[in-house]
Amino acid sequence: MKPTSVVLTFPPPSPGQSENWLREKLAYYADAWDVATDLANHVAEIVVVDVRSPEQYQAGHICGAISFPHRLMTSESLAQLDREKVCITYCDGIGCNGSTKGALKLAEAGFKVKELIGGLDFWLRDGHPVTQGKEAGEWPLQARPHECGC
Repeated sequence: MKPTSVVLTFPPPSPGQSENWLREKLAYYADAWDVATDLANHVAEIVVVDVRSPEQYQAGHICGAISFPHRLMTSESLAQLDREKVCITYCDGIGCNGSTKGALKLAEAGFKVKELIGGLDFWLRDGHPVTQGKEAGEWPLQARPHECGC
């Protein structure tokens, strides 16, 4: 008797459907290595937005990220951001939806957004630099993104 596949209970989409969906998925998310590479290369078209509380930001945040708690985002407060940049939102990690809430508010206000997969948790797991305090900080000159092997 041939075993029945649990995985194939729901057949996969066609290759074309997969290509379209995966391309669209990549439009919404960025991973830690990609963001670290852009920060190390001083890519000016992005701004990394820490949507956690000011206290969490001060305790440790991605080098160069600005603090903009999602709870404080309004049409008035968002006017200070550059609409030409792509905002990369992050929070603590996959157990937190703050980055999604921040990204939604930014998108509703007309900003281009992506979310950082895994938030600060995955950033730290990958060994990327963080800084403390109220200032965004600078990307360390000696820091290069660790090769993720992907």
